[in-house]
Amino acid sequence: MDLGLAHFQTDYGIPPAELGRLVEERGFESLFLPEHTHIPVSRDTPYPAGGELPREYSHTLDPFVALAAAAATTERLRIGTGVCLVIERDPIITAKEVATLDHISGGRFLFGVGAGWNREEMRNHGTDPETRFRRMRESVEAMKAIWTQEEAEYHGRIIDFDPIWSWPKPVQKPHPPVLVGGLGERVYDRVVAYGDEWIPNRVQSPEQLGERIAELQRRAGAAGRAPIPVTVFGAKPDVGLLERLRDAGVTRALFYLSAGEPPEEQRELDELAEVAAAWDG
Repeated sequence: MDLGLAHFQTDYGIPPAELGRLVEERGFESLFLPEHTHIPVSRDTPYPAGGELPREYSHTLDPFVALAAAAATTERLRIGTGVCLVIERDPIITAKEVATLDHISGGRFLFGVGAGWNREEMRNHGTDPETRFRRMRESVEAMKAIWTQEEAEYHGRIIDFDPIWSWPKPVQKPHPPVLVGGLGERVYDRVVAYGDEWIPNRVQSPEQLGERIAELQRRAGAAGRAPIPVTVFGAKPDVGLLERLRDAGVTRALFYLSAGEPPEEQRELDELAEVAAAWDG
């Protein structure tokens, strides 16, 4: 099981180029950044984790720009979105950003996608919250067409375009892995239908997660697919818990690096690196 970091990259924290270098030097396999284009001031949607929405949500850097900076100062570190809110994005532009980032990083990009939770944020982008999961599927399918076809076209209920030319194509073939986020019961269908991996968030029990991973693999097998890798957000810095996650079938665990001022972030990063160094896989 690989170990990586998930981090809200902000305008007041460690700059992304420096963070990428620090994370790679400490032996982590990957760095994942989330996405929120903005946070509406008048917000009725409750924060899923409860309580007040943390400050970093309204201070996040654009993940593609920040990950490009991290890629430029690293050689081995895998870089990923955790997750990209594709329902708030134009799929043609996003397909080019993904392919460009995979190109300049030498094929190190992991494309985590999700439908989000903040309904006001969605509506500001013209997205109907009631159809966000259909939009997510159509967006991913449309981007896969752009990445793999010389003259790509897509005709869905929401996403629709006639044949187009778009380069570069991704380094990874047929395209960077698509990690589908979510915890609901329908997530199995989404991962098997158009995902390469599953990336659940806010997992409380490794054993319960293991039951869900077993069900996912059963459905993957029924669909003629190989076992599907699973990346978990928010792993605690505890070797015993990491062993339980590995036994549950997790293939990548991401420690959450708290957002803060640079000295605070580097101290926590060093503490997490000590746990990673003690992990024997």
